[in-house]
Amino acid sequence: MAVRQADVVLVGGGVMSATLGMMLRQLDPSLDIVMVERLDHVAHESTDGWNNAGTGHAGYCELNYTPETDDGDVTIERALNINAQFELSLQLWSYLVEQNILPEPSSFINRTPHQSFVWGDDGVKFLKRRWERLKEHHLFQEMEYTESLDTLEQWMPLVVRNRDRSEKVAATRIEHGSDVDFGSLTRSMVKWLETQPNFELMLSSPVTNLDQHDDGSWTVRVKNQKTGENVKLEAGFVFLGAGGGALPLLQKSGIDEARGYGGFPVSGQWLVCQKQDIVKSHNSKVYGKAPIGAPPMSVPHLDTRIINGEPALLFGPFAGFTTRFLKQGSIFDLFGSVKANNLKPMLSVSKNNMDLTRYLIGEVFQSHKARVDALRNFFPEAKEEDWTLQMAGQRVQIIKEAPGGGGKLEFGTEIVAAKDGSLAALLGASPGASTAVNAMINVIERCFPEKLKTESWQERMRELVPSYGQSLVDDAELLHKVRERTLSTLKLR
Repeated sequence: MAVRQADVVLVGGGVMSATLGMMLRQLDPSLDIVMVERLDHVAHESTDGWNNAGTGHAGYCELNYTPETDDGDVTIERALNINAQFELSLQLWSYLVEQNILPEPSSFINRTPHQSFVWGDDGVKFLKRRWERLKEHHLFQEMEYTESLDTLEQWMPLVVRNRDRSEKVAATRIEHGSDVDFGSLTRSMVKWLETQPNFELMLSSPVTNLDQHDDGSWTVRVKNQKTGENVKLEAGFVFLGAGGGALPLLQKSGIDEARGYGGFPVSGQWLVCQKQDIVKSHNSKVYGKAPIGAPPMSVPHLDTRIINGEPALLFGPFAGFTTRFLKQGSIFDLFGSVKANNLKPMLSVSKNNMDLTRYLIGEVFQSHKARVDALRNFFPEAKEEDWTLQMAGQRVQIIKEAPGGGGKLEFGTEIVAAKDGSLAALLGASPGASTAVNAMINVIERCFPEKLKTESWQERMRELVPSYGQSLVDDAELLHKVRERTLSTLKLR
């Protein structure tokens, strides 16, 4: 069996591993990094452009980030935090563009206004209150609001064309929103990393086992599916950034911190239109409110997308139930993840979320006509023959032990790290890729604390992310400074 020594092993060839690899290479070019990917090319699961919303989740239009309270108010804290986290991603991408590490920004990010659209008295009341609360904060001060159909004809012509003019509607808009092709972004980062010394990409190489030694280092066993060769990777640090595959690998690691974690897999589907006369009539991302009982990832939206340079319109996602943890995974993934230490939380979540399960199964069996009927809330003139159904990526929502026993189903993302900092894993889904830089800063802070205390790492981190260590939520002047740079560099203004 071949043995390969490395400082860092990145498991998974998606945006999280690529972001961490890029940041570590920028912080210390001497680090020997190996990236292993079970498929034959990178960014083909959740990171692929067709497998995610590509929204550049910034809290501008996603109504689930600003839930309504019992007294009719709206809470905005999560939207503020997510927006600030997305700004970190924009800062790193701007640096990489300026250094000619990333190509022309339009190859992976394009200005696409972010808009929210609602109808009916309750929806309008909610959206107006949301706008009032958000606009008070410097992160959202450029948000516009309207109830005028004449204005909406300019903002989102497809949405209001032939709509009943007596219907009460409202919308908000942020013009500098973006569409992000995370697949192209990730492939560009990995392509650059491959040109650097002390970096190796191993494709078609799934991880078969992980073992930790007494000194804290790890052996990661992989098998090259093309050659049949088994390889032992010896490394001081391992990152599990394998999307839905991260949970089973975390369980294989055996670290104490993995105890009690389970996963709830959810699939997704899009309606896709590539008729250019329709595509060219809509240049925005328009988000509505999720149906009652739907998971947050099922917030309906009509999106302009540019994937691999080709424009399209997507509507959805339509959620579904699956036992696979990856789009190209096994139907036994869910059953294989059930362990003695997470059985109680998983049974508890299963018992308490039967309505969600029924909703997901119902989504699977929807007819094409029913899906297009849902689309007509956003595009009244939609014709069934113009839209086709395409599978999106798999998501594995987090199940964890709840205080007092039982389990809790969460719809965010979470870093699980060994107490000695030798291994970290990213679990969960939305907002995911958009906040990759914030998540990987979290990993670096928890797993490389001594290196991060050095002056050289501190200086380099502030070059990569100028607002590092400061709060964009609290500091309006800092936000305006960094946003002016990123919007200009990435051509989003």
